Amino acid sequence: MPDLPGADHPNVHTYTSYILEHAPWPIDENVTLIGHSSGAVEILHLLQNLPADKKVKAAIFVGAFTKELASHPNWNMLTGLFLDPFDFALIKSKAAHITFVHSEDDPHCPLEQARYLAGELAAELVIFPDKKHFSVNTDPSFTKFPEILDIINKASV
Repeated sequence: MPDLPGADHPNVHTYTSYILEHAPWPIDENVTLIGHSSGAVEILHLLQNLPADKKVKAAIFVGAFTKELASHPNWNMLTGLFLDPFDFALIKSKAAHITFVHSEDDPHCPLEQARYLAGELAAELVIFPDKKHFSVNTDPSFTKFPEILDIINKASV
């Protein structure tokens, strides 16, 4: 899990360049990428910007959101995640399997935005009823997420 620079004001150009230059693992057809929240949005951009000859086995997006969230005044620090429009066809071609994971009661990222992204990518959408934002910041009792192992195993086949 790379420690991305400038996480308080994420920027996809900075993030993507950093990951492509510093990833401690090869980005190839054996890799499953998992991103949470702004990390999920970054993985969309990372896939879109992979070299032409690169693909990954799977991409799993947990608590993802769209530009619509970043346009809200309380979340304008996220606008740097949406500097470039998504090329959904290109993104889809870069991962053999794509899954979105979301909670019905996410207090930050509306489920409709995950539905939209999953629809654009013809991806699987796994919805949980009570995981909030999959974070101790929104639910102090959220310290384990064993269900993600099944999702990873299914996506990595």
